[in-house]
Amino acid sequence: MAHFSRRMWLKQAAALAIVQGMPMHAAVVQTDFSKLPPYGNGTLPAGVRSRQIAGVNGLSVHILEAGYETQGRPLVLMLHGFPELAYSWRKVMPSLAAAGYYVVAPDMRGYGRTMGWDDSYDADGDAFRFLNMTRDTVGLVYALGYRSVAMIVGHDAGMYVSAWSTMIRPDIFRSITIMSSPFEGAPMLPFNTANGAQPPRPTAAYDLDAQFAKLDPPRRYYRDYFRTRAANDNMLHAPQGLHDFFRAYYFSKSADYPGNHPHSLKARTAEEMAQIPGYYVMPRDKGMAETVAPMMPSAEYIAKCKWLTEAEVDVYATEYGRTGFTGALQGYRVRAGGDAKTLAELQTFAGRTIDVPAQYIAGKSDWSVYQSPGLVDTMRTSAFTKLTGFHMLDGTGHWIQQEQPEELSELLLRFLREQVRPDVRKS
Repeated sequence: MAHFSRRMWLKQAAALAIVQGMPMHAAVVQTDFSKLPPYGNGTLPAGVRSRQIAGVNGLSVHILEAGYETQGRPLVLMLHGFPELAYSWRKVMPSLAAAGYYVVAPDMRGYGRTMGWDDSYDADGDAFRFLNMTRDTVGLVYALGYRSVAMIVGHDAGMYVSAWSTMIRPDIFRSITIMSSPFEGAPMLPFNTANGAQPPRPTAAYDLDAQFAKLDPPRRYYRDYFRTRAANDNMLHAPQGLHDFFRAYYFSKSADYPGNHPHSLKARTAEEMAQIPGYYVMPRDKGMAETVAPMMPSAEYIAKCKWLTEAEVDVYATEYGRTGFTGALQGYRVRAGGDAKTLAELQTFAGRTIDVPAQYIAGKSDWSVYQSPGLVDTMRTSAFTKLTGFHMLDGTGHWIQQEQPEELSELLLRFLREQVRPDVRKS
């Protein structure tokens, strides 16, 4: 499929707007979505529908929704990670809707059919920082006609947005489930230094690059790679093709990949982290497309794979083939620990914890749990005050909502029944 960037689409929309005398934002929506095939290429489950929500913090947000037939249901909001889409929640949404919830999964800023963001590498990073992404989330909730959310669920990169939304607006987000990536809480400010206490040593998320370069063979951390200008083109124009890139990438981080045997690491050193597979600690001379190419599963495996069929892989290839990866990758550039402005903004919340009912769910075959040594312990001891569930699922890798949707749905519904107050469920 040919790749049409958002900038090209905006130029076409602007030209159409001039001809028709229409506001440009209206032309963008009409031009873009009237020419696209139905979301999901016919693979969405019954009862899950796709639509656009205009006027959300400068965005036209694309959502999937289930349980929309009945008004007044309690809202469950589900935020995806990278390289995912709202589509990643398709297998979980019907079960929650059947239990009486209104379930909404948006394409996040920078992803899929959500429009209104700058797709250039040099885009203003402020739009992709946590405070603005929290505004995206609150704005969507309000646009849907709700003032509270029974549960927000965040996976991978979506975990960070869900966690910060909950910390900043616990009056709206009444409970939280975070998946795969642990949350370490708000960064601290120096405390009691006026009375002689020593300030904490500064930490940087990307201070290991020189150590990785000295390994044999040399390596680099995937987050560093994802921050580079070259990352988008490498994945978008993968030598093996975009479809096969997605197949290999999803397989490599699943429980089916035989190289996934995650365990705790002793320290945040290059030598320790070199135990992590190449999709996280990459060969230094390769892009992500080349890194995962040898992990491509066999044709026999692909034919039998039920959790991710070829038609479902096509959905990701189609959507990312149209948008590219640049918007999705902005989070690695501006929401990382090495970004001074992000750190300064988040230190506003130093000392705060997440005080609503919370649970953590991850796969036993997911290295995401351990790639930052000690982070799980920090999460369990200091980031939350009501972390009532900690679940590690057998036979599950990084893509929990696709690999084990039934078990995940059961955990989410049990959490809602047991931990979320009745008045919240009815809100």
